Amino acid sequence: MSIGHYIKEIGRGKDGARPLDRAQAADLFGQVLDGAVTDLEIGAFCLAMRIKGETTAEMCGFLDAVHARVTAFPISARPLIVLPSYNGARRLPVLTPLLAMLLAREGWPVLLHGMRTEARRVLASDVLQALGIGPLAAPRAVTPGEVAHIGTAALHPGLARLLSVREVVGLRNPGHSVVKLLAPTPGPSLLITAYTHPEYLPMLHDTFGARAMNVVLSRGLEGEVAADPRRTPRYDAYVGGVHSVLQQQEPGTLSEVPGLPADIDVAATADYTRRVLAGELPLPPGLARQVTHIDAVARQAEAASAMPPRAVAA
Repeated sequence: MSIGHYIKEIGRGKDGARPLDRAQAADLFGQVLDGAVTDLEIGAFCLAMRIKGETTAEMCGFLDAVHARVTAFPISARPLIVLPSYNGARRLPVLTPLLAMLLAREGWPVLLHGMRTEARRVLASDVLQALGIGPLAAPRAVTPGEVAHIGTAALHPGLARLLSVREVVGLRNPGHSVVKLLAPTPGPSLLITAYTHPEYLPMLHDTFGARAMNVVLSRGLEGEVAADPRRTPRYDAYVGGVHSVLQQQEPGTLSEVPGLPADIDVAATADYTRRVLAGELPLPPGLARQVTHIDAVARQAEAASAMPPRAVAA
């Protein structure tokens, strides 16, 4: 098998490249995940897509291929809240573990999936391990009130291998976008995701609608899904792909967050997380607001999943 004919279409440069349709994108990405193509073809695919950028149809096709191959988590008793975590901390503590544990306190099953994609960042998964939550070796049922985390390779080795191409070429590829939109379960779920570059918003909006996804979207902190404790971003919700704005962005940035540690290492972040959960340190208002928004949308998704299917008109 070969993806050379696809590369010929997508590799004509920013202005000359032709987009793939959804079925073509699924076929291309499936061959990449299956290891059915050469390293040279994978490199060409990654660079061509980096220059061209993904369309909605292409992203939907890539997600089709991943969902057809990924080892999925069983259906949970309540919608599974999914936190992709692939960036980690560089300047501020990574608060994704705290977000996960706060959502579990609200009675939701919470799954964090991710892997290291940059060498010198502090990972959320490492903080969870320091808090006594070890990684899963394989998907299993996540119970309400539980936080679980799993490495990308345990979901699909080919997907982890694609992300690792960054170590060679130094650039992101479609795999990095796909994993941040991945809720690996056939049952009801709520994806919590974030964006960095505003130009991605139209594609994300259309992808969530086309795939009828349940999503809470906001501007993240250094690529992580947890809110920046110094700011109040805009929050968008999608339930069954139907869009609503939860909150508009508020101006201003706090100069100081009480209790937030200056050190971002694993030990300091784990200690801060424990102390906030114990009530010894204040919960940043921005993170509390994010939990409130996610809880509300999760309840909407739960209610929608419990509704009987609509009758189809003759």
